Amino acid sequence: MAAPTEKEPASGSESDLTDEVRRTAEELKNQANSYFKDKGYEKAIEFYSRAIDLNPYNAAYYGNRSIAYLRTECFGYALSDASKALEVDSSYVKGYYRRASANMAIGKFKIALKDFETVVKVRPNDKDAKAKFTECNKIVKRQAFERAIRVDDVKKCVSESINLESMDIEDDYSGPALEDGKVTVKFMEELMEWFKAQKKLHRKYAYKILLDVKEIFEQQPSLVDIKISDGSKFTVCGDIHGQYYDLMNIFRLNGNPSKENPYLFNGDFVDRGSFSVECILVLFGWKLLIPDSFFMSRGNHETETMNQMYGFEGEVKTKYSAQMAELFTEVYNLLPLTHCINSKILCMHGGLFSRDDVTLEEIKKIDRNRQPPDSGVMCELLWSDPQILPGRAPSKRGVAIQFGPDVTQRFLELNNLDYIIRSHEVKPLGYEEAHNGKCITVFSAPNYCDQMGNKGAFITLNPPDLSPKFTTYECVPHPNVKPMAYANSLLASFM
Repeated sequence: MAAPTEKEPASGSESDLTDEVRRTAEELKNQANSYFKDKGYEKAIEFYSRAIDLNPYNAAYYGNRSIAYLRTECFGYALSDASKALEVDSSYVKGYYRRASANMAIGKFKIALKDFETVVKVRPNDKDAKAKFTECNKIVKRQAFERAIRVDDVKKCVSESINLESMDIEDDYSGPALEDGKVTVKFMEELMEWFKAQKKLHRKYAYKILLDVKEIFEQQPSLVDIKISDGSKFTVCGDIHGQYYDLMNIFRLNGNPSKENPYLFNGDFVDRGSFSVECILVLFGWKLLIPDSFFMSRGNHETETMNQMYGFEGEVKTKYSAQMAELFTEVYNLLPLTHCINSKILCMHGGLFSRDDVTLEEIKKIDRNRQPPDSGVMCELLWSDPQILPGRAPSKRGVAIQFGPDVTQRFLELNNLDYIIRSHEVKPLGYEEAHNGKCITVFSAPNYCDQMGNKGAFITLNPPDLSPKFTTYECVPHPNVKPMAYANSLLASFM
């Protein structure tokens, strides 16, 4: 998505415009509102932008475009528009709400709290504003407390405190069971059907899967090399985001994972969709069963802050426990950041870098066992996005960067690669080929959040020909549990 642009007025006000211009701008705004109501956010942004071009003095136009950007996860653009609305009219209270929402979406709670505080001061009797201020303040205080109890960055290891022997399997449990503590094909087949029926895996088995998969991931480098033999097939999937029934549809269309049918899932397995626990346990189960034929990259949503806001932490606590949510965080910290296929295709969740000299060897040596920093190579691997124009630009998300075709070309040449595969962005067809085919996006969650109307896609590679082949598909029905059902109530009220 292109950055928002509008003509900056040297001075003046809306009263300086002709009545005809103001009427036309208002008509464009009304059309944009209609698109927004029908969840056509891209078209809404287009029409809000046209209204702003005609009348850049109306704070509501920026405010409306800001929330449209929020819905398309362009949090950086949403921040910019909210701030612009407040420049135009400092009394425009919705601008503070919008800016707070965008900052919360990228985990900047202390900054968001300042805007909520402003709203409360301006509207002391606004119950909704008070509730949002109180909730945001709780998050800030909780984070401060968590930082205070950490000593010299020594991490409390939840995995070491778990006693599987103390967990009994109740007589009335009739679900899938590990065999001698091991995942089997039979277990995986039963598990997938069990989850389809909205039943819960016994906590002892869930903990066992997490502890065992943690051991596998901690032995891997941050960049994993994958070798595919000629005549075989390899599948790359993008974001799943807790859409379990669509994940099952991928396996129906493309076959269950096996040594003969290997997969790479390229991050963002959880959050937003309300069947995230089912998705991640199935994916981890396949990793345990065929560790050399099933691969998983970390996404920007395999992080503590995102999980607290977008639903995964709440879902784990509801279905299991707070202790298990902490264990998931430990496992996510160990997920590899990138995979390189046949030394020619580099796969990462987000994208490329603010520096031109990043090498595969540097990526391989990243100390990833932590929450991602706010900048640098690790952050950019998880958060960056491609852009049409050459060069680099600030991120539309407010985190990492946007990178142009020239940046991609230089990176490929430096590292002797053919192209990159990344995910991270909704695409109408489920995929997009950009930068002269050198930067490919794949997104595997169709009708994202039950509202975007996009198709899902996956990529198949058949060596020695490493050109991507795309399979697209529509969403499938799922039980009546809405996306974001477990999300933080403060964020859900904005989104």
